[in-house]
Amino acid sequence: MTSRINIACLGAGRMGRGIAVAFAYAGHRVTMIDIKARSAEDFTKLETDALGEVRKTVASLSKLGLLAEADVDPLSARVSVVAAGGSAAALSEAGMVFEGVPEVVELKREVLAAASKQVGPETIIASTTSTILVDDLSGAIVNPRRFLNVHWLNPAYLIPLVEVSPGKATDPAVIDEVKTLLEGIGKVPVVCAATPGFIVPRIQALAMNEAARMVEEGVASAEEIDKAIRYGFGFRYAVLGLLEFIDWGGGDILYYASRYLEGALGSDRYRAPEVISRNMHEGRIGLRTGAGFLDYSGMDVDAYRVKRLQAMVDLLRHFDLARPPVLDRGYPKTS
Repeated sequence: MTSRINIACLGAGRMGRGIAVAFAYAGHRVTMIDIKARSAEDFTKLETDALGEVRKTVASLSKLGLLAEADVDPLSARVSVVAAGGSAAALSEAGMVFEGVPEVVELKREVLAAASKQVGPETIIASTTSTILVDDLSGAIVNPRRFLNVHWLNPAYLIPLVEVSPGKATDPAVIDEVKTLLEGIGKVPVVCAATPGFIVPRIQALAMNEAARMVEEGVASAEEIDKAIRYGFGFRYAVLGLLEFIDWGGGDILYYASRYLEGALGSDRYRAPEVISRNMHEGRIGLRTGAGFLDYSGMDVDAYRVKRLQAMVDLLRHFDLARPPVLDRGYPKTS
């Protein structure tokens, strides 16, 4: 797979437009393919809306300092829209195709089946869904070895993470090709099994529901809970991953905290999974034992801590919360 392959997006909606901007920004030509049969007038309206939003998004990136204003039009011109009847040429020239149609299994299967008959033998096709598993769709694909799920987080043109979920039939080499392509446009791909919710949606569903539940229970206001998330929860996890954070403090702390919360709040949703107690019994507590969920053997732990703390200090500066110390130089001592 070359670094500047043509990209095709099945669907010209929100996801297709976001992916189009991400690839166009990185130098790729992108064709968004309308999946509906429309009148010429209706297609013109869709095309105008889609390309208008793409340009508006690129212009916003210019205002944010990511590109010069003079580059807005040339970059936006890398994106085009074709009607459903004109998909053959765009698909035959595409090195990778992203499907972003509504979350309806039969619709996705229909669109993917048709597209897979028009692409070249080396083209990779990906569904961007996080709710429908790859193996529920791959049966409709002509060449399922070159099919997988690639889930982007909105806004796709800004969020670095992209979840890559292969199916039973996916060729392992295809996974590497997709990761290389995504890394080439500045994304951070992670590979996960084909399970409902993948990684981020599954974790964030729990966190969002718990935040809403606390509002419902009167624990704190929505404003106070969101402040806690921005400057505590999110602040730490922007530097330390969840599992890395368990190792940082020690898995035993999570084990005992979970037992307390389960009893105090009367809900097994706080119960620690078996892997937490198993790690404890095996001495895999985290940093202080040299291993936990991650392996720290042979690592300069002090240097690692300093690096992570430096990242937190950088975040403090980002939020304008870093302050110099209060020093009493020049002040008379009090008795």
